[in-house]
Amino acid sequence: MSNVFRINTVGDYLRLRNQEILHPLVGIVDFDKLGEEPYSNRDYDAFHYNCYAIFLKDAKGCKMHYGGKPYDYDEGTLVFVAPNQTIQLGGFDPDYVPKGYAMLFHPDLLLGTELGKKMHSYSFFSYSSNEALHLSAKERKVILSLFEKIQFELEQNLD
Repeated sequence: MSNVFRINTVGDYLRLRNQEILHPLVGIVDFDKLGEEPYSNRDYDAFHYNCYAIFLKDAKGCKMHYGGKPYDYDEGTLVFVAPNQTIQLGGFDPDYVPKGYAMLFHPDLLLGTELGKKMHSYSFFSYSSNEALHLSAKERKVILSLFEKIQFELEQNLD
């Protein structure tokens, strides 16, 4: 992989997607609301993350390798990435357009919290996992509601 985009902060990813940074440690992207992006899906071979990322994938037409293995995911699935992990992309359909949502959060958000101490135990953030979490319609509604609530909080005036 010669052309890897490094995502060291949530802001790096939001700038890549031409999105406003509302908080330095948390960001949500609704791919349906993206305007013109400053890059093409084919500009990079891979993305190296130094933050957590959760993607709700709503489009077909993109293949992914995670931890050197093909990652089993399809439309309507959740994909999880932990810090210091790389996703290799490829096999794009000619008319592929990303659809769905991304939520990124920096590990510093969890410093000193019980959740921060337990993150390593959530295997879906691990390279050893090569399957996305397939969602039922009800589960999808719950996830979308959570993303919406987090986005609402991000858009509020700072206290």
